[in-house]
Amino acid sequence: MKTRNYQIQILITLFMFLLTSCGNNKHNVLEGKVKRETISLAPKLAGRILKIYVHESQIVHAGDTLALLDIPEIHAKVQQAEGAFFAASSQYEMAKHGATKDQKQQVIAMYKAAKEQFDFAEKSLNRIKNMYNDSLVSPQAYDEVCSKYNMAQSQLDAAEAKKQEITGGLRDEQVRMAQGQRNQAEGAVNEAHTAFKERYMIAPKEMTIETIALHEGELALPGYNIFVGYDLNTTFLRFTVSESNVSKFKADSVYDIILPFKNGEIVKAKLLSIIELAKYAGKTTSYPNYQLGETVYELKYEPTDKELAKKYFNNFTVILHY
Repeated sequence: MKTRNYQIQILITLFMFLLTSCGNNKHNVLEGKVKRETISLAPKLAGRILKIYVHESQIVHAGDTLALLDIPEIHAKVQQAEGAFFAASSQYEMAKHGATKDQKQQVIAMYKAAKEQFDFAEKSLNRIKNMYNDSLVSPQAYDEVCSKYNMAQSQLDAAEAKKQEITGGLRDEQVRMAQGQRNQAEGAVNEAHTAFKERYMIAPKEMTIETIALHEGELALPGYNIFVGYDLNTTFLRFTVSESNVSKFKADSVYDIILPFKNGEIVKAKLLSIIELAKYAGKTTSYPNYQLGETVYELKYEPTDKELAKKYFNNFTVILHY
């Protein structure tokens, strides 16, 4: 009985459509379609599909996991980045806190040894200088003592500079350089962890899964769309209308639109925009009525009840009387 009533409603709707289309040659009925925005999801990195958690026609929500990819190179990159960060952090801590106690003691001991050698070389030079002035030693012996004195002085200067570096405080340039290397390594770690998360393909918003292009075990390449679906929050009713009739429609007005294949259900929808269509291929109406040379426009309606509109199938036929 319900099937018979439904068939009668369809016949009545089609009869009204033909009657209003042919009577007095007035085009006061438009046929349109339910349309949604398309969402295409592709991986950033190449990997083999380990698991697909959804199926076609399934409704998913934001944050749902769609698939898991196997990307072996990511594990190695994470280890390398964490190792570099550990090394850079150690360098930064060393630069910030300076030398250890043992290192300071070692440098001070080197300075004392150099100072003792210099004092001995200086005394030797003073003694041999007097003897050289009295012609008691040869010029060769005097030159050898002078050379040893100069070498001892150079070693003392080097040890004193090292001691000053260790005990005199840290240079800000060294600390900033070490900190910069640490920040760079930390950025590499964050980048590696972000890439590691790319193994999971996540739904960005509430949507229907219409097409799954690959299967488990197949290789997914960067930028290749694996999932294609529709955004359920972008349900629109689209019609095409000729130039001679477009002035009969007013933006921001609410209209009654009929769904003939859904028991004649009436939907209230608001006219959002009127857009010129440049090509016939872009028209949404299957059988547009227009004169040769007329411009054709698209009417874009949004149902007032958005939750109810989510239940409509894409490309549902809708009828508008005007």
